Amino acid sequence: GLSCGLHRIERLMRENGLRVRPRRRGLPKDTRERAAVSENLLDRAFEASAPNQKWIADFTYIWTAEGWLYVAAVVDLFSRRVVGWAMKAEMTAQLVTDALIMAIWRRGKPDSLLHHSDQG
Repeated sequence: GLSCGLHRIERLMRENGLRVRPRRRGLPKDTRERAAVSENLLDRAFEASAPNQKWIADFTYIWTAEGWLYVAAVVDLFSRRVVGWAMKAEMTAQLVTDALIMAIWRRGKPDSLLHHSDQG
């Protein structure tokens, strides 16, 4: 390699239309104490023979111009469709609860249901 100064690198990059990639934002941290982990009843059996037998829940976060947006979803494993969802600017237990309430509101209260979450 060649030895050269920072200003030369900046000038050459500018002249050639090159830009430095901005640093990725750090992911949000959960600093709260973790609750006890429940037994995994689903045990990777991701098939269902009828609707409303197995629902899985998960959430994700998306960086927007206004900050982090958190999205929780409940998916029916039979149809592979989202049956409930919720979005909030804060990551709270209410976010996940709202998604489950929407699923129950849309599908009714199932007689026998396995609701699975990967614990975060």
